[in-house]
Amino acid sequence: MKKESLNKLIWVSIYAIAMGFLEAAVVVYLRKLYYPLGFNFPLKGFIDPAILSVEWVREFATIVMLISIGCLAGKKIYEKFAYFIYAFAIWDIFYYIFLKLTLDWPSSLLTWDLLFMIPWPWIGPVIAPIICSIIMIFMAVLIINFYDKGRKVNISWREWTLFIVGMVLTLYTWLIDYGRLILQGGFAKDFFTLADNPEFYNIISRYVPNYYNYPLFLLGVILATAGVFLFYIRMKKH
Repeated sequence: MKKESLNKLIWVSIYAIAMGFLEAAVVVYLRKLYYPLGFNFPLKGFIDPAILSVEWVREFATIVMLISIGCLAGKKIYEKFAYFIYAFAIWDIFYYIFLKLTLDWPSSLLTWDLLFMIPWPWIGPVIAPIICSIIMIFMAVLIINFYDKGRKVNISWREWTLFIVGMVLTLYTWLIDYGRLILQGGFAKDFFTLADNPEFYNIISRYVPNYYNYPLFLLGVILATAGVFLFYIRMKKH
C-alpha cells in the first residue's frame, strides 16, 4: 500500500475513533437519564418524543459525517466507498470499546443491544455488527490496495448481488423483532405517531428478545464474504 493511502487510513481511523467516543458519550448520558440502574431489556417504552426526534436526526447526521469523510479521502467512486465503509467499521468497533471502558458494558459479545433507531429500533447481539465491521474493513483495504497497484477497480453484478443479499439478510435479523411488533400489532398505519401511542408503549415496555436468528445472520455473513472473496480473486487475476 502506498504511503499516501496509509496516511489517509491513519487519519480516517483517528476521525472514526473520535466519532466512536462521541457516540459512546451520548449513550452514557442517555443511559444515565433513562436507565440509571443499567441498560437491559425490556426497553422502557420510547423516550420523550422530542428527544427521540433529536436522536433520529443525530443518527442520520452520523451517517452523513461518515459518508463525508469517505468522499474527502477518496478520489474515485469505489475509493470513496472504501473509505466510507472503513470509517463506518472503525467507528462501530471503537464505539463498543469506549462503552466497555466507560460503562463496563457489554458484559459479553452476546449481549443484546439497541443498534440503531431508524426507522424503528434495530436489536441484536453485539457480536453481529462487529463481525460486519470486520468484513467491511477487509473489503475497504482490498479496494484501496488495488487502486494503489494501478488496477481499474470495479465490483461486478455478481459480487454486488452477493454483498447486497448478505447485507439484507443481516439487516432482517436486526429489524424483525420490532418490525413484527409493529406489523402484527396493526400499528403500521399509525407509524409516525408511535412515540405517543400508549398501547405500543405498553408492548415495548414488556418485550424482551429471547431469540436471535444466528443461522440467517451466518448465511448473510457467508454471502457477503463470498462477494468480497470473488472480488479479490477476480481483481488479483487482472
